[in-house]
Amino acid sequence: MKEITVNEVQKHLENGEQLNIIDVREVDEVKDGHIPGITNIPLGLLEFRAHELDKNKPYIMVCRSGGRSGQATQYLESQGFNVTNMTGGMLSWEGKVE
Repeated sequence: MKEITVNEVQKHLENGEQLNIIDVREVDEVKDGHIPGITNIPLGLLEFRAHELDKNKPYIMVCRSGGRSGQATQYLESQGFNVTNMTGGMLSWEGKVE
């Protein structure tokens, strides 16, 4: 499973790069603060909404601490997607939040 640190994600965003970030936390968790520009697909709905994602795009998976996003990364990888898990999750995030 590919992994990326919160610092690496922050640097990419600060450099103006467009990232496809999927936050797999529950809707109420996301409302409390999330990385600007994310797509929220709760982990429990991922298999039902995977058709919304493009297999030609790379995705970064995010959750609270890195556990659920790790599960999401493994699942989407098994479905043929190019996905990377953000280790540490939002607990480690120090960048901008909405």
